[in-house]
Amino acid sequence: MTDQQPHQFERGTDGPKVIVSGLDGSDSSMRAAAYAAGLARRQGAMLALVYVQPVLPAGAALGAPVADTTGEVAEGLVNEIREATDRIKDIWDVRWEFHTFRGDPYNGLVTAADKLKADAVVVGASESAGHRFIGSVAIRLVKAGRWPVTVVP
Repeated sequence: MTDQQPHQFERGTDGPKVIVSGLDGSDSSMRAAAYAAGLARRQGAMLALVYVQPVLPAGAALGAPVADTTGEVAEGLVNEIREATDRIKDIWDVRWEFHTFRGDPYNGLVTAADKLKADAVVVGASESAGHRFIGSVAIRLVKAGRWPVTVVP
C-alpha cells in the first residue's frame, strides 16, 4: 500500500473542452456532426465543425473555379448548420464554431485539431470506394493516435 490519498472525483472538470467534427456534406459527416453536437452538449464542450476545402490542382489548371465552388460548399454547410441550431435553440444549447481549412481531408483535420487544441475528433465513416487503396481519413486519424477518435457510420 502507498501513503497516497485516494483520488476524489471532481465534478465538471473531466471531459473534453473542444470536440472537432469533420464535415463535408455527406450523410455520414452530417450524422457525425449530430453525434458530436450531442457529446458537446452533454459535456459542456465547444463543438468545432471543420470543412476542409479540397485543393484540386487539375481543376485549377483547366480553368475551373475551384475556390469558388468549395467556398460555396462551405457557405451551404454553414447555412444548413445555422438552420439546424435555430430549430433546437429552445431545447438544447450547443456552443459551436465553423472553420474551413484548405488541403486534403486528413491533413486539414489534423491541422484543425492541433490549432483548436481538440480533446476529441468525430468523423463519419468513409463513403468512398477509393479509401480501400489509400486508407480512409478515419483510419488515418485513429492511427495517428493523437486524440480519441469516434467514427460514426
